[in-house]
Parts: sequence; C-alpha cells; structure tokens
Amino acid sequence: MTLEQRPELQEGGTAGSPTQETIPVSDRAWKVLEGAYDLQVHVGPDVIARRIDDIDCAKEFLAHGMKGFVLKSHYIQTGERAQVVTKAVAGSKVFGALTLNHSVGGLNPVAVELAGRSGCKIVWMPTVDAENETAGRPGGGAHKLPFWAKIQRELAAEGISPPPLSVVDASGHLVEPARRCLERIAKHNMILATGHLGRREIVALVRTAKDTGLKKVIVTHAEFPSQNLTGEEQNELADMGAIIEHCFTTTYTGKATWESAFANIRRTGVSRTVISTDLGQATNPPVAEGFAMFAQKLLDAGFSHDDVRTMAVTIPSRLVEE
Repeated sequence: MTLEQRPELQEGGTAGSPTQETIPVSDRAWKVLEGAYDLQVHVGPDVIARRIDDIDCAKEFLAHGMKGFVLKSHYIQTGERAQVVTKAVAGSKVFGALTLNHSVGGLNPVAVELAGRSGCKIVWMPTVDAENETAGRPGGGAHKLPFWAKIQRELAAEGISPPPLSVVDASGHLVEPARRCLERIAKHNMILATGHLGRREIVALVRTAKDTGLKKVIVTHAEFPSQNLTGEEQNELADMGAIIEHCFTTTYTGKATWESAFANIRRTGVSRTVISTDLGQATNPPVAEGFAMFAQKLLDAGFSHDDVRTMAVTIPSRLVEE
C-alpha cells in the first residue's frame, strides 16, 4: 500500500506511557557520539518549563565531546538566542530554528526570510497548530497530553486560537503560502522539516521540495503518534530524497516500540536516517544523557559504531554545516 493509498489513522498527542526504562550507558556509547549534533532539543528559556537551559546544555554536550544542537521552540524563533549561546560556550555550535505555528504568523515567508538572515538552520512546518495535530484542541483527548497542549487549550479558551494550519488544499496540492516558504528555505540553504503534518501533507511537501530542488528535507520523528509512518512509507519518502528522523522520546516514553524503530531504520538505511532526542522536558532524562542512551540502545540492537556515527554525526553535520 502506498502513502497515498493508506487511510489516515486517528491520532492524538500521545500514545502509551513513560516506560521509566533504565538504560545504562557505556563508554562506547559516549565515544560514538563524539562530534555529534542533536537536531531537535527543547530547552529553556521557553514558555514551557524545561529541565535545563541552552547554555548549560551546550556545556554538557561539550563536556562529552559532542559539537552541539538545534534549538527548537514551538512558539518563537531561536536564531539570535543560538548565536549568544555559541559565543557564551566557547567550542560549542548551537543553531537556531523556526516553527511555522500561529505565534510567528503560520505559513509566513517573511518569518522564514528573517530566520534565514539570523542564521537559523531548520524550518519546521506547523506542529502544535497543525490541522493534523489534535492534542491541543478541545476534545482532542485528556490522557497524558503533551506539555504544549495545555497552552493550546488556554489560548482557545481565551478566544485567540486561529483555525489549524494545513500545507495542502482540498485537492492535495501544496498551498501557495507553503510554496513561498519553501522558496525562502531554499534561498538560505536551510533544512525543511515536516513538523506534525499528516502523511498526505508530508508526501505533498517532500515531493514539491524535490521538484523545486530543495536539497535538505527531514521527515520529523517518523514514529510519533501524529505521524505514525510505516517502514514502507518512510522508505518511500527517503526515495523522494528525504532524511528520516527517529527521536529518543518517541520510543523511550512508549509511543512506539524500540523494535519498530530499529526495523524502520534498517529498512530505510542508516545513510538516509538521523537520530535526535526531542528532549528537554522536565520529566524526561537530561538531553546529553538521553542522546547517549539512544546510542546505547542502537549499539545493543546490533547497529555498528559506524552506523550510529552516520546517523548522529555524519549526516547531521552535513545538514547544518554545509
């Protein structure tokens, strides 16, 4: 069954519950991450409580020999902040990003242009305000909601919640504002990431990016419930030129099984895969430690030293440095 043929699954913000899994980290796991970048971290300062701020996170990464990370916020552009952190923590490389939610005007090419001018490396399509992402909306579930869902529901209760965002029209074609954003992303050689879009939108976005010559595309946390892409679908998207991202929090908190993620990586191939943590939440492990735990799980599952380095060091470095 192809991506277009597969019906949309009912989805919510979370699935399962935290496993509280203990993952002892070996020296080998830390070693494999030397020079690594984490392309998705949620650290403070933020409108959501975080367990660590960006400066201390940079210090921890540097202490373990990792190069740096990309600062993700669902609500604000982080380019200028990343420049300050990089200067404050000598030897680290921290990059900013933009997420196209309502707080920055949604599918706003002006916001993308200014993000590019401020050195941002990733532009995420809508996440908390995506039409596909229902967790933050009234009636979108009440059990183990993501941290941002409370904010979304408060905004809706105060009457300042515009309609959810989609990047496609009724016929499945990319809407013009999304196309204009892609032009700005390409102009500044930034990375397009699919955010919390649904599979129909992801296909249209990746296909259009390929047709327009956009070189850097990441399918965001492919096993996360609001995406829930099968191995076949992930492989199809990789064939279109996308890199598939797998995030530690998705499997660590029981939203998907480790076995399914590992099987999907093997199917798509490590040369078309990145691993990120998606960490920073107060209830989850520290970011640097979580990255090492992810590396350990991959090594224990039979992935080689070179495999893990490809997904954590080689590909992320190419994406943010070239």
